[in-house]
Amino acid sequence: MTHFRSKRLLRPGSGLGLGRILVTVTALVASLGLGAVTSAEATADAIPVSPRGPDKAHGFASLEGGTSGGAGGKVVTVTTQAGLERYAAAEEPYVIRVAGTIKAEPFGANVVVASDKTIIGVGTAGELVQGELHLTPGTHNVIIRNLTIRDSYVEGNWDCKDTDFDGIQMDTVHHVWVDHNRFSRICDGQLDIRKDSEYVTVSYNRFENNNKTLGIGWTPNVKTQITIDHNWFRGTKQRNPSADNCAYAHLYNNYMTAQADPGDPVWTYGNWSRGKTRMVIENSYYKDVQHPYQADATAELVQRGSILKNTSGRQETWGTAFDPRDFYDYRLDPAAAVPALVSRFSGPQKALHTRR
Repeated sequence: MTHFRSKRLLRPGSGLGLGRILVTVTALVASLGLGAVTSAEATADAIPVSPRGPDKAHGFASLEGGTSGGAGGKVVTVTTQAGLERYAAAEEPYVIRVAGTIKAEPFGANVVVASDKTIIGVGTAGELVQGELHLTPGTHNVIIRNLTIRDSYVEGNWDCKDTDFDGIQMDTVHHVWVDHNRFSRICDGQLDIRKDSEYVTVSYNRFENNNKTLGIGWTPNVKTQITIDHNWFRGTKQRNPSADNCAYAHLYNNYMTAQADPGDPVWTYGNWSRGKTRMVIENSYYKDVQHPYQADATAELVQRGSILKNTSGRQETWGTAFDPRDFYDYRLDPAAAVPALVSRFSGPQKALHTRR
């Protein structure tokens, strides 16, 4: 794997004054209704925030040729399952606009997504209900944005071990960007990134009301490179994420709150670095969370700059993991601004489809 070293961005003490930092953070927090912010919280990072979110794939999905989805292909709008299935599985590139609610039949049906596709919801109304977007081995260069994927949950089947109804499932794929989606009430995993998948970025999504949220791994090989940023985990129980045998897992500016089933002392947790994963967590915000972050003895986990409110249980760090800036440039938002920033700008956005 090629090792990238990017130009480093400004860091605390590099010339950006504390006054400017505090003014920037305080202004954002006030405008979004978060409340007061202290200078100690504001200095979590010295880079001003940029709430709009990315216009193109960033993080690991931007490396080794990048991720452009269906760019350059024909733009089509679909309103039916048949239309979505036709264009998503096509050999040629497409930008597929999902207008309104598509209810998959039969319940839990897979919509296969082939390489070189962008699937993007129109406004905030683009939905896939009781179905799964499924990326088979070898699929690459896929963007999934601005959708709601919901309600494949089987009532009374909390663990869903016998269904495998995921929201998005991918096996041994590369270059995938999952951005500004909302996942709710999925039976099994909301987003499963499986086997030897590589160069994946998961950003600005809302993961809500679920048992198993974001699982990465199911492989003995240590290959996956993944960036997870500005996501809201709300009312979710476990796998937020569970990252097993990831070569590099970079988590930053994520917001986790209101866990489901907090009475379970083992399998209600936040971030878990498992197997031989190397994980870095930066400037995230945990509120009312049990076991915010933890690591197997065989894994590594570095945490810096996060804020923990009313948390308990495991908060483990060891090893050196890696430096994400050896791979790509990125800008951290202050941890104190994360609740307001992520709660407002994660999930589907009205005008996002116009920016593709």
